[in-house]
Amino acid sequence: MIIAPLLIRIMKKTYLLYLIVILLCTYACKKALTEPEEGKVQGFVESTKGTLLSRASIDDYITNMIQTKGEFKWADASENIVWSALNKSDKVLSIGYKPEVWTVDDVGAKMHTINLQSKEWLDAKQQILQLVLEEERKSRPNLKIVDLEVWPEKYLPVIYVSAQCLSTIETLRASKLVRYVEPIGYCDSTPVRAAKNQGNSLKSVDWLFNFGCNGAPAYAGQLLQDTDYSLVSPLSKASWNYDYHHIQAGWRVSSGRGIKVMIIDTGSSERQENLGANFNQGESYGRSIEHLVTLPSYSPSGAKEMPDDICGHGTRMAGILAAPRGADGSACGIAYNCDLVTVRAAESVLLNQSREVKGVADAFNLAAHRDDIKIISMSMGYISHISTIADAVRNAANRGKLIFCAAGTSSTWTSWLPVVFPANMPEVNAVTGIKDNLKERCTTCHEGPEVDFVVVMQKGDSGLGALTLASNGFMPATVGGSSAATASMAGMAALVWSKNPEKSAADILTTLRHYSTNPTNNINWGFGLLDVGAALGVN
Repeated sequence: MIIAPLLIRIMKKTYLLYLIVILLCTYACKKALTEPEEGKVQGFVESTKGTLLSRASIDDYITNMIQTKGEFKWADASENIVWSALNKSDKVLSIGYKPEVWTVDDVGAKMHTINLQSKEWLDAKQQILQLVLEEERKSRPNLKIVDLEVWPEKYLPVIYVSAQCLSTIETLRASKLVRYVEPIGYCDSTPVRAAKNQGNSLKSVDWLFNFGCNGAPAYAGQLLQDTDYSLVSPLSKASWNYDYHHIQAGWRVSSGRGIKVMIIDTGSSERQENLGANFNQGESYGRSIEHLVTLPSYSPSGAKEMPDDICGHGTRMAGILAAPRGADGSACGIAYNCDLVTVRAAESVLLNQSREVKGVADAFNLAAHRDDIKIISMSMGYISHISTIADAVRNAANRGKLIFCAAGTSSTWTSWLPVVFPANMPEVNAVTGIKDNLKERCTTCHEGPEVDFVVVMQKGDSGLGALTLASNGFMPATVGGSSAATASMAGMAALVWSKNPEKSAADILTTLRHYSTNPTNNINWGFGLLDVGAALGVN
């Protein structure tokens, strides 16, 4: 009779302690005090652990890091900033993992050799998932391990999980199995706020979701023969800027035949027949084109995304690089006989959604594991480092792919930005555009010491960009910026590689560098301007 009441008292105390622990853990996960004012990040971030920071404060911190260090990486931010950004986004956390005996540098150097199905890698992944589950259950006690992963990953040592707890980030960062922890769905809205401060009518971060998109309309003005283009057989328009790189001279010995290029962008317009049924016409013949999509769906119904280019940006890049040399009077691509793979990996040029990060990483991995793809061209990016994409870039580069990425294209109110990611990676050849006076970068183009090549992209007098394909029809569109410069450089590389099919990516890059000239010795222009004719042995 005495034992029973004693047991009851013990059980009550145990239950009370258990309840207190649960409440404390929940509080640690969900705690969110009053959000700080704009611009108040520096100096108090570390002292306000558990305070959910405002989007403006996070943006200010990122901007400050870019302005002072030249780049921003989530690894340099506190757990509190990472946690705040996670909860200000779609709560998708990318976790780069590794077995404990591997170093981070080893993973990067050997990315292309990793067997994710081996016991050591499977064990590491399982331990990370269990760690996340234990922390996240403090606020979601019914959570199951099968519900953690947002997307499966086939090629990279990365896990994409749904998370929201500060303790999850803290525990992951302390683990020797973790390479990085990043809130990949966070979108820095600094450009929008900068535009508003200068009187621009932009009101919402939603604008960023359509950055670089205008539907690829045909050029509204009049294009003049022998001024804006030259007519080439059978009836095609070669853009005015080709002369600065002696591209037409190079066509005497190479058209890009036998080289397959992948464009990672916003897709390809189904309405543009020159990237469809008429891809082979005139002097473009016997080549192939594929339209793929790697952008994951966010549709509640699970409906798959389609490769059709709603944005228009991808269509313009494909036109510059590989539009046919046909008989319909449209613009002619630089490598008009190359094989082409277009990939819809994102909705717009700015990678500001977690699913776009996944889409781009998957596109690089797709190219990495296809021996027929030689060159990758991507005219998209982001202002901060994204480790998941960096992993995929290294995977492709390690497998012998020649990669070109845009240095960045902005409006005047963000022209201070340096070379963007992933163009600032050493495994990538960064490209930007310059004016036809060969002395200035184009108005909207980024430049910096990470740039490797420049391409003439803008007429100084009229501001006219290069000719390309519109979303439909045979009337040319025009496009400029570092985006178009990148697609152009990839096309020129295809011409050179086609003439030297036995060479490696490293050999081709050496040739491109050798025949490039920096017209003003600008430290922000890399090797400078490529002379394709000279690289192909044609004067």
